Amino acid sequence: QVQLQESGGGTVEPGGSLTLSCAASGRPFVAGGGMAWFRQAPGKEREFVAASMWNGGSPYYANFAKGRFTVSRDNAKNTGYLQMNSLEPQDTAVYTCAACPTCGSSWLVLSYDYWGQGTQVTVSS
Repeated sequence: QVQLQESGGGTVEPGGSLTLSCAASGRPFVAGGGMAWFRQAPGKEREFVAASMWNGGSPYYANFAKGRFTVSRDNAKNTGYLQMNSLEPQDTAVYTCAACPTCGSSWLVLSYDYWGQGTQVTVSS
């Protein structure tokens, strides 16, 4: 069993930055595992943001995230990060991290077995 806990959400002005963290505890993953970030805005479906292999390799981004967001991991801390720059009001959503033992850097919701509770990101002036 794996538990995920996000932190780092908050309110930021347009053009600002935030870094989200996802701390994992429980059974460690081996090669082939992955961690991803998804988001869900009010009235909208959950959408993929970014993902990487559990070792931080093979990062993969949604088109809207390319050039603005960076996914990374600190394996010593068993924590993943989502660095978000040049934030826009349309980035406002609940951001949730997810993990899988074998799916790599999949963008599919159904690939992920473990989910955090989510953290709110609000971009507003």
